[in-house]
Amino acid sequence: MEEHLTVGRVAELAGVTIRTLHHYDEIGLLQPSARTVAGYRAYSADDVERLREVLAYRRLGFGLREIADLVDDPATDAVAHLCRLRGLLLEQRDRAAAMVTAIDRELEARAMGIRTTPEEQLKVFGAQLYNTIGSAYPATRRTEPRIAARIWDALGDARTVLNVGAGTGSYEPPDRDVTAVEPSAVMRAQRPPGAAPCVAAGAGSLPFEDQSFDAAMAVSTVHHWPDPIAGLREMKRVARRVVVFTYDADNTGRRERFWLTRDYLPEFADLLVGWPTLADLTGAIGGRAEPVLVPWDCADGFFEAHWRRPEAYLDEQVRRAVSVWTRVGSQAEQRAVDRLREDLSSGRWAERNRDLVALDAAELGLRLLVA
Repeated sequence: MEEHLTVGRVAELAGVTIRTLHHYDEIGLLQPSARTVAGYRAYSADDVERLREVLAYRRLGFGLREIADLVDDPATDAVAHLCRLRGLLLEQRDRAAAMVTAIDRELEARAMGIRTTPEEQLKVFGAQLYNTIGSAYPATRRTEPRIAARIWDALGDARTVLNVGAGTGSYEPPDRDVTAVEPSAVMRAQRPPGAAPCVAAGAGSLPFEDQSFDAAMAVSTVHHWPDPIAGLREMKRVARRVVVFTYDADNTGRRERFWLTRDYLPEFADLLVGWPTLADLTGAIGGRAEPVLVPWDCADGFFEAHWRRPEAYLDEQVRRAVSVWTRVGSQAEQRAVDRLREDLSSGRWAERNRDLVALDAAELGLRLLVA
């Protein structure tokens, strides 16, 4: 029984009473997997993990029946629960912060002898509070409709589509029969309800028979694959049509045109060392490459998306959604951000890049590979 914890020890660590644990056992919410020699309840590591989820949902205000449905969901693993709990806790935190702000404003008004109206008082708890919370959650990686239209058009008449490196499901066409492939449990856990079924697998070894799909697609993911060429060949093997949204790594003009890599993040060039050429990528699928312009108001916050909105790169949440910043390292990131902030403040950035203001879209080396 050394690998198990006694009911008393679990109660002590969790900050609940033994009676609470007994009750969870009696109603089937958390039944310990073993008993001690003396017949007392004993909790395994899996039992403790389930208890953590139960207590987290309980402290968020869920009822016991709701919690039972949540923790017994066969489609949700431990990582998915953690991601969901994190989102709920962040929402709770921001709701509380919004309420504090509203209360502070009312206190200031009362200090000046101003009494707020009943309508204003109720707004603290109404829909406008949720609007405030929503503004704190900028969706940095959403489907950009103009790019999606290019991808979906390239899929042609395909009815069955394999989305390789699918992530959270952006760009999956809603009017096709989609199967997703994603190796990361963290990313799979963040796929929204109703998303296409997702298989845990890597691009280099797709678990499907030859020509199983009408088309295979991959969006902003090839640069994460251990062997891009092998992954593209696998896509070609399992589908009669292949569509890939990626970038031209050997396009030096791209790095010069994009002010962020040119003036602030030269380390980006190091990330491209050894990366296959565009000819290699298109050759792997026997296709062609088409340029994709980046609209100035691009909704998908990939690395180049904010080329006409430089202030966005000062936002850590925007940067955390892009792997480039992690790959160049914290020192390079901080230096780039500090210099950009200084240049925006002094007007130097605007002077250097004044021609961008007139552009609605920019050619920054992004490519759509079609075969």
